[in-house]
Amino acid sequence: MSLKLFNSMGKTLQEFKPIHEGFVGFYGCGPTVYNYAHIGNLRAYIFLDILDKTLTFLGYKIRHVMNITDIGHLSGDDDSGEDKMLKTAAERSMSVLEVAQFYTEAFFRDIERLNIRRPDVVCKATDHIEEMIALIKKIEANGHTYFAGGNLYFDVSTFPDYGKLAGLNLNELKAGAGERKVVVIDENKKNPHDFVLWFTKSKFENQALTWDSPWGRGYPGWHIECSAMSQKYLGTHFDIHTGGIDHIPVHHTNEIAQSEGAMTAEEREAGPWVNFWLHNEFLVLQGATKMSKSSGNFLTLQSLIDKGYDALDYRYFLLGSHYRKQIYFSWEAMDGAKNSRKSLASKIARLIEKSGIASASEIDEKKAIETAMEEFRENLCDDLNTPKALSAMQMAAGGKFGSDAAKILATVKKMDEVLGLKIIECAADLLSKQRSSENAENHSDDGEAAEIDALLARRAEAKKAKDFATADKIRNDLAARGISIIDTPNGTTWKRNK
Repeated sequence: MSLKLFNSMGKTLQEFKPIHEGFVGFYGCGPTVYNYAHIGNLRAYIFLDILDKTLTFLGYKIRHVMNITDIGHLSGDDDSGEDKMLKTAAERSMSVLEVAQFYTEAFFRDIERLNIRRPDVVCKATDHIEEMIALIKKIEANGHTYFAGGNLYFDVSTFPDYGKLAGLNLNELKAGAGERKVVVIDENKKNPHDFVLWFTKSKFENQALTWDSPWGRGYPGWHIECSAMSQKYLGTHFDIHTGGIDHIPVHHTNEIAQSEGAMTAEEREAGPWVNFWLHNEFLVLQGATKMSKSSGNFLTLQSLIDKGYDALDYRYFLLGSHYRKQIYFSWEAMDGAKNSRKSLASKIARLIEKSGIASASEIDEKKAIETAMEEFRENLCDDLNTPKALSAMQMAAGGKFGSDAAKILATVKKMDEVLGLKIIECAADLLSKQRSSENAENHSDDGEAAEIDALLARRAEAKKAKDFATADKIRNDLAARGISIIDTPNGTTWKRNK
């Protein structure tokens, strides 16, 4: 079955075909590192991780690129407000680069705890100023810019396709109508939807980081960063660009205009800058709007952990909804996700005991049940339908596709390479805790425990000497005392029958 993805460009479900057979290049908008990522932000990166792992599961070689915005992102996407990095630096009495480093490290700690694969390329904006200037020069040479008030602007009137991703009408925009409403007036702009490619000190006298450029010493606009870095690592044309739905009307719309505005005639004929645009919906706090750092209504991953949840409980919660569906967060929903994940792990733990497998490394994925894997594959190919894919894993664990424990474990392990719940590891940990608890209970009488351990040692010696009569007598004597012997691949233990 071929992979189908919902393309925001055209708003239709389309069969995915990569530009280069067998290879997929994709770019995901990364964080602006001025604060901790909230759990709404992290939804985008779990979605990206599912895309990454699905493409790998389907046999593609991939190159996943993600930016780190450490300069140039104003509090308003339309070139208004304060610089987010500068604002935090002033509040924390830190330098901008110290702020960026601190929150970048915090972001990747969250990524690791959520079992998200680190992108193949992570690129910081401050490391790519040269590439941004070079791209702006191309845009300027193609006649899409004007200089006013010390800043270089992109003139949207020179790009007829402006707004095609969001379904905006350029004629309406000229009249100030349309879906996107700009409330902050920049008197330098010919059109309120024009946007800055390069700022100079004429707008922000105290900007912390500035660079020399053909247009004066200053710093880049936010939108140019993603265009320059994605093209450096993926080329002029690539397969997939992702982000939250809030990026559609401004950031991604402006990215398309400047990226395609920089193209030569030959490059334009070769196709669009990006073939597929994928966008995830918001996470909404129950009784509130979407999560937002500026409004203060947000939760961090650490705040969930502090309440007793595992980071992967949150991942499980998100996988229960489709990435294009708005999802409402509540503590009750988190409790449900935590309990469901634990229930699934308990099923897997029983299968581990039944199979006699000592560790996850002994599970042979080649034994995965093909009917289960086919259903799982179909769910992923249906626009990354994680709720149904998760259901397929649950049904496999419950024995719907067969009762052989080793085969079920192989199936679940292979599915979890995409879903990323570490469910085998979780089950093994649960089993280990159960055994430790049983052993602690069984060994409450140290004197008797020492006697039983000695008998088990004698039994082991008898079995080694093939004296099975003695070994069986020790087992039967202990059974008469209410003690059960448990032989496992990791050795022999015992428990008191209740």
